[in-house]
Amino acid sequence: MAPKGKCRGRKARTLPPPAAALPPPPPPSVKGVVTVADLTEEILRSILRRLAPADLLRAALACHRWRRAASQVLPRAPPLLGYFFHPQEPAKPPPSPKPSDKTHHPAVFVPVPLDAASPRLSLDLAPTAARSLSIQDVHLGLVLLIQHARPQSPLPSILAIDPASRRRVLLSPPPRGALRGDRWRGSRSVIGVAMLSRAHPSRLSFDAVCLTVDGDLPRAWVASVRDGDCAWRALPLAKGVVVDFDPWWFEARCVHAAGNIYWHICNSSRLLQLDPRTLEFSFMPVPAVLGDRFEKYRIGEDPEDGRLCMAAIVNEDLQIWVRGEGRRSDRGWVMEREMCMAKVLDTVPRLPKDTKWRMICTWLSDIDYVRTGKVFVKTWGYGRYSFDTETGKLERLMMTDGKEYGDPMYAYTLSWPPEFLAPRD
Repeated sequence: MAPKGKCRGRKARTLPPPAAALPPPPPPSVKGVVTVADLTEEILRSILRRLAPADLLRAALACHRWRRAASQVLPRAPPLLGYFFHPQEPAKPPPSPKPSDKTHHPAVFVPVPLDAASPRLSLDLAPTAARSLSIQDVHLGLVLLIQHARPQSPLPSILAIDPASRRRVLLSPPPRGALRGDRWRGSRSVIGVAMLSRAHPSRLSFDAVCLTVDGDLPRAWVASVRDGDCAWRALPLAKGVVVDFDPWWFEARCVHAAGNIYWHICNSSRLLQLDPRTLEFSFMPVPAVLGDRFEKYRIGEDPEDGRLCMAAIVNEDLQIWVRGEGRRSDRGWVMEREMCMAKVLDTVPRLPKDTKWRMICTWLSDIDYVRTGKVFVKTWGYGRYSFDTETGKLERLMMTDGKEYGDPMYAYTLSWPPEFLAPRD
């Protein structure tokens, strides 16, 4: 028989169940807690407006309500993803002659910033095609390329690529009968091609223009592409816009600024302007202090309000001109800012200190298309640089393999707004 315990006559204790078996405690009743669903439309838009573009696009995918709010606060200017350009071999400084190496390097894409978070885009061209094709325009998320050497008379084939989706279409030249009684075929000069518009970012549907000079008058050849099918039409010659100089003085690369398309003319006091809505050509004069002295100027947009602006480096001063009338107007331009570049240029290694030599060796090559406030500076044998007009910072543009960033530099952005936020036509 088992011995009796000492707790005889007492009631046995019941041990509590383990903590895992207990039901969760009821949530505390807190008054005044606001959830995401309680946010008003105005507060939600205020929150989304503070997000970076990439985070804003992610937030737009949350639900229909957030997508609607995101589309209302979406920035008007698309974010910069990087630059396309053809790399160049570094030039030797004067008095050495310019390098004889005229190798046309295939186009590359450099993301901004250079970290791994940025997209690594590519034109995805075969090596033989990449060496023979030259970028002519980058606009609305598309890249237009033609053969490297501009032909003198035949209209070129145009390759259009969407680097984001890897879609592409090859536009054959207009048929021989596109222009009845074409008597300019032997004397026609092809200037370049440019994007006009894009129907929708989800489709490869767009309009492009090829600019030619027939005799001494410009002509626009418009290609309408709809999901890969291309139709050409030749517009009448632009009356009253006489090209009384060698057409090869035109720069092949166009500039999209303030709603119009511009072509620079070397050693000229005017630009050629094309209105993409009416497809009418006109000449625009540049300030007399620049054009009459054959100063190198660049057209672009003011980073603050998008106004048409012009920049040039004159006697180590960076001049910023904006379009407008006033007491100090010079052919419809007003100088808005003038910054001394002497101390900035002093930081360029081995650049001569003499002002005259600096004028020979340094010039402005581009205004950043995406309105970052930067301009690009090119030198003869002393490197390629970007200059931030707000911070005064000068940055060397050099690739890891020793090549310099090419000229021109084409800023790349997606077609804006993105497909899932764009209105359906």
